[in-house]
Amino acid sequence: MEVGIVGLPNVGKSTTFNVLTGTKGAAVANYEFCTIDPNVGIVAVPDPRLDFLYKVYNDGKTTYVPASFKFVDIAGLVKGASKGEGLGNKFLANIREVDAIAHVVRVFTDPNVVRTLGKLNPIGDIETIETELMLADLESVTKGFSKIERTAKTGADKEIILKYEVLKKVKDALENGIPASAAGLTKEEKPMVKELGLMSLKPMLYVLNTDEDKIEGFERNFPELVEYIKKRNAEYVVISARIEGEMMELGEEERKEFLKELGFEYKGFDEFIRHAYSLLDLITFLTAGAQEVRAWPIRRGSKAEEAAGKIHSDIQRGFIKAEIMKFTDFEKVKDEVKMKEQGLLHSEGRDYIMQDGDIVHFKFNV
Repeated sequence: MEVGIVGLPNVGKSTTFNVLTGTKGAAVANYEFCTIDPNVGIVAVPDPRLDFLYKVYNDGKTTYVPASFKFVDIAGLVKGASKGEGLGNKFLANIREVDAIAHVVRVFTDPNVVRTLGKLNPIGDIETIETELMLADLESVTKGFSKIERTAKTGADKEIILKYEVLKKVKDALENGIPASAAGLTKEEKPMVKELGLMSLKPMLYVLNTDEDKIEGFERNFPELVEYIKKRNAEYVVISARIEGEMMELGEEERKEFLKELGFEYKGFDEFIRHAYSLLDLITFLTAGAQEVRAWPIRRGSKAEEAAGKIHSDIQRGFIKAEIMKFTDFEKVKDEVKMKEQGLLHSEGRDYIMQDGDIVHFKFNV
């Protein structure tokens, strides 16, 4: 599962990627298209539940393995990308391959960082990016539309008729400047356009990169921007790539002192990562023991048998049952034996729908 980091040039995408992945792998420079080939990094998901389990089970040799997923740093887009301007075609090809989009928006005022579109205009920047995505999507939908329309009108193939109706719904929306995500597609209809890789259909998180003195009270500082995003029923996080970049150079204790000196609670990239993880519609189940405590990402709605396969195909193949403890219960009891004695450990079959925070031990036989 991958989240693509996108945005206009010089909005802080590569700095954001470097901080997220704990590396300096993506070059940072004050010019367009600094990132040409997409950089891919694996990011650990902060999870206080796993921290708690580690404290309970750690005997000095216990391995700690957090859930993780991929971020992809994609080249900056410019107006006209849908027509091949800048690195348009390459950009669009890369973004079609990701599962969700983190749209980094410039809300910082540093005059030393070039802004190619003039004065600060976050809403205008969002519209520039999304217009290009919709124009490219419209081109994808339009190709072959006349052909499927002719076939659908014969009424001979019900499947073709249904697909035509879905495509028409998306085409009409895009032609009116409405993203595919707002075209009213049902859960059953979305797979019918999956092969098109529609970018405006992908889940979107706005990452608002602002000045450090504007983070506290951000809604008060940028009311129009916040209202604009809320009207789109979208989520956003507020970050400062500059703060994060500075903290990257510090040790753990220095980092704590730095955050204290800010004078306000800065959630920053931890919140960003958790939002992006949720955007992929992922939940976490946990396994714990003296050897290892581990968080496992799975799709929301996954069954116990599928979760078993996440650990090993043999466990899925020989699945007998899943012994489940709820984290909220274990947090109070702190002991597996007592959990069982109190009736808080229960057995589930292969069709059990996994819940976020389930602590699981799989029984299997191969």
